[in-house]
Amino acid sequence: MAGQTIDILAKVLEQSAKLMEEKVDEQLNKLDRMDDDEMDKLKERRLEALKKAQKQKQEWLSKGHGEYREIPSEKDFFGEVKESKNVVCHFYRDSTFRCKIVDKHLAILAKKHVETKFLKLNVEKAPFLSERLHIKVIPTLALLIDGITKDYVVGFSDLGNTDDFPTEMLEWRLGCTDVINYSGNPMEPPSLTKRPGTKFTKVEKKTIRGRGYDSDSDSEDD
Repeated sequence: MAGQTIDILAKVLEQSAKLMEEKVDEQLNKLDRMDDDEMDKLKERRLEALKKAQKQKQEWLSKGHGEYREIPSEKDFFGEVKESKNVVCHFYRDSTFRCKIVDKHLAILAKKHVETKFLKLNVEKAPFLSERLHIKVIPTLALLIDGITKDYVVGFSDLGNTDDFPTEMLEWRLGCTDVINYSGNPMEPPSLTKRPGTKFTKVEKKTIRGRGYDSDSDSEDD
């Protein structure tokens, strides 16, 4: 029985390798059939795409993308949000340990996802904005696209209800709102081992003034 299973697996692997080889050959033959003009046009298109991507990256970097940084006051929040399409803002408090955990992950993601601006704002220096957005649980991440708050990550309930969640888990959660260019499957968290109490709650669209937002908790998550 074991021998039959091994034979079947060997045949499957052999067929897969053959199909892969045929696809590679097809691509190579396609390139061989191209004349010089077609090859030149292909190179030009790729070069143009690279130049466009580099230009876009430089524009993002000039607006403060590519690094996780703190803004000094709530006044700065509106200006930062206005000039960038995608923004993740961490509302934190110095005395809350979990905010330092979030800092660590966002610093990594800011370098990886240059298309998005990553900010942090001390809630004690932003009483007006915190009230308008109904920020009641610390830490809270506001996820904004085109100046509109699309979603919130409140505490760690969407991240497995644990302090030691991986950066990939937060990356997945941000990708669910399309605030970053996420290459994974938004329907499947990166960890297949789900802990009891893990949940993911989508929040309806709302403006950065936070109309219609109602937090699940009236207490601060320390």
